[in-house]
Amino acid sequence: MKRGDILFVLLLAAVFTPFIISQELYHGYHQLNAAHPYILGFLKFALLATMGETLALRIKEGVYNKPGFGILPRAIVWGFLGMSIVLAFTIFAAGAPLFLKTFGVENALASMQGDVSWTRFGAALAISTTMNIFYAPVLMTVHKVTDMHIASTGGTVKGLFTRINIVDHLQQLDWKTHWNFILVKTIPLFWIPMQTINFMLPVEFRVLVAALLGIALGVILATATLKK
Repeated sequence: MKRGDILFVLLLAAVFTPFIISQELYHGYHQLNAAHPYILGFLKFALLATMGETLALRIKEGVYNKPGFGILPRAIVWGFLGMSIVLAFTIFAAGAPLFLKTFGVENALASMQGDVSWTRFGAALAISTTMNIFYAPVLMTVHKVTDMHIASTGGTVKGLFTRINIVDHLQQLDWKTHWNFILVKTIPLFWIPMQTINFMLPVEFRVLVAALLGIALGVILATATLKK
């Protein structure tokens, strides 16, 4: 195990260990998350999702960083995407159960606050499915475009805030991989099942788990790239 691998594991452990060994920190996180969900969403994704990208780079090229990779710009982008994910969770967690109500499932929304049940599972599945069909493709495409923008501007923070050539990046995007693998395969086979489980969890953990899933997906994507 290389030095970078050890540092990666230690950083990941440092993020979660305090919440396991300290009840006060857990309650503090719960209160902070309730009071400032978008700030916490920014921080969670800026840290954990970016770690997922560095891990993917480690799998593909053997290093956690390289010139032009742009860890800080990627973290900034992930932070804002994390805020949008908090918003999406709020919208779909309320809207999908109301959608189920039109089919006669009267207590779908209430079940999300209750014990584990088939009704709650159905509501969680509806939330995950609608969110991943209507929101996830946009998120993933935006993320890919920003990745290309970061790479084209040398991986600098200053370059990140220059004008994005969206049309050019969309034309250069590998749509065959983006459609056939990222959208058609990872959404139904990874994101919908995992987010269904996620929506069975308490509200304060959902964005955190979503960020952790970003690490897992980074490994999946890196492995797919190597096979390709």
